[in-house]
Amino acid sequence: MNSFLRGTVILICAAFLSECVEFFVNMQLARELKEQGMGLYMSIMPVVFLIFILASLELPISVSKYIAENKRDTHLSLLRHALKLGFISMIVLIILTAIAASIPSAFSKFPDHIQWLLYVLIPTAAFSSIARGYFMGIQQMSKIAVANFLRKAAQFLLLFLIFQFFDYNQETSLLMAIGALIGSEFIVLLYLFSLFLIHLQGLKTSSIVIIPAKQARQNLLSVSLPTVGMRFLHAIVNAVQPFLIQAALVKSGFTTVTATEHFGMLMGVAMTIGFFPAFIAHSLMVTLIPNVSDAYSRLEDTKLHNLLNQSMWLTLLYGSVAVFVMYHFAQNLTSLFFSSTAAAFYLQMLWPYFLFTFFIIPLQAYLIGVGLVKDAFLHSIWAQALAFTFIYLLGSMPVLNMTGVILGMNLGAVLQALLHYFTVCKRIGVKLWLIPRRIEL
Repeated sequence: MNSFLRGTVILICAAFLSECVEFFVNMQLARELKEQGMGLYMSIMPVVFLIFILASLELPISVSKYIAENKRDTHLSLLRHALKLGFISMIVLIILTAIAASIPSAFSKFPDHIQWLLYVLIPTAAFSSIARGYFMGIQQMSKIAVANFLRKAAQFLLLFLIFQFFDYNQETSLLMAIGALIGSEFIVLLYLFSLFLIHLQGLKTSSIVIIPAKQARQNLLSVSLPTVGMRFLHAIVNAVQPFLIQAALVKSGFTTVTATEHFGMLMGVAMTIGFFPAFIAHSLMVTLIPNVSDAYSRLEDTKLHNLLNQSMWLTLLYGSVAVFVMYHFAQNLTSLFFSSTAAAFYLQMLWPYFLFTFFIIPLQAYLIGVGLVKDAFLHSIWAQALAFTFIYLLGSMPVLNMTGVILGMNLGAVLQALLHYFTVCKRIGVKLWLIPRRIEL
């Protein structure tokens, strides 16, 4: 079994266990926070993830790409520069968070004292991202797999202990739920960074090629900044989406409370169930980036075609099975969270969104690997602009409301997947479904 398939299998197995735990995490949150509390939690999460993205600078992607493409003797120098870059981003973001916390209205929709949790999250994200990128680059996927499972298991255990032995009001419960998430990330940092320091000591014993600071920053930021931009856009979309959807629903005739509850069912129930199989897509993404980067740097066209072929067929296989099960067993699956026919209907309506998103994730990794991260960023902008337009236009119609919202989401996912796929095919010389182009004489 080649390194791509072996790494993918390891990550898929660990991710499956992690997603099983995540399923119980969301069930526990739904039962403790109820419909309205779950809606508030899902509204806060995008902001927390945005801070995580900014703190990490998407260094896992740029570090893994550089490590995979270059010789071992350059790794230590690059990692030292990456650590300095991570430290600078941490300081800047802590200062910005402190400034934001001093503005009375900035955290008005957050639970009290959440800024102290964010001060823990920022350095955690900054340094764990470098260690994660290094192990991705050298393709030690077992360590990434353990870290992914450890995060979910720690979050579940923390939530279980918090809600089992203490009884809080809704606002405090929200703060504790966010604290459990950040606490699990800190535990992962302790695991990954301790292994990372051991590997750094090993690198010091071999020959070292010094990379100038300017060149190292260019190597890292040429990938990190567009990727951060893409993730930043995604986080902004997730942060704005709750307000856009709720505004559209209110315009269609829903009350504010009802709109929040339906958004909670959409994001906390339907999306949780629908994205359960996405652990396979994310596993593909982690293994594709270093493998595609290495093959593209060596001009190995056959390997590039094989990687795309394997990832697309695997996605089609599990994606088709996943949407079939979700569509035909929607009521049974959503009843694990709430007894609601609306949530089951939302899950059934979202099948195109889930299926095409399963394709988007590995295709995005492929674009990064072949140096088209800017194209991936532009595709995201166009797709989200289309999605937001139709979410509001269709969602605000009384006859459609939530159905219109879901149709808008589906349209955005389909457009982004097609843009990614045809751009990849053009780059590596295939057309349609991986048919090699004929060379014209």
